[in-house]
Amino acid sequence: METTYYDHGSPAERWERARMFFDAKDYAAAARVLGGLVEEVPEQTGPRLLLARAYYHSAQLQRAEAELRVIVERDPVEHYARLMLGRTLERQGRNEEAESHLRIASALAGDFAEV
Repeated sequence: METTYYDHGSPAERWERARMFFDAKDYAAAARVLGGLVEEVPEQTGPRLLLARAYYHSAQLQRAEAELRVIVERDPVEHYARLMLGRTLERQGRNEEAESHLRIASALAGDFAEV
């Protein structure tokens, strides 16, 4: 197997490279680096969440949804993943499905609507 620029280096080096691409708004390149990293360390939330964000920002909404569902399934109280999942579903026009995730995210953040 040939090593490319996107999968070259240690996991820490690839994490930094992915963050640089993400910060530069090159979401497709960030996703290429993060995809391999998530395969290598699937139990870590950070790379998977950044991968979901890269997919979201590059309009790969089904991929973003899939990654976010993995995070939420493993950690139902992961606030930001819930929020992102709700927004991803909204962006796909699935508002009813998004509503429950957004309500849970608000509750986890302590944002309760006043009655």
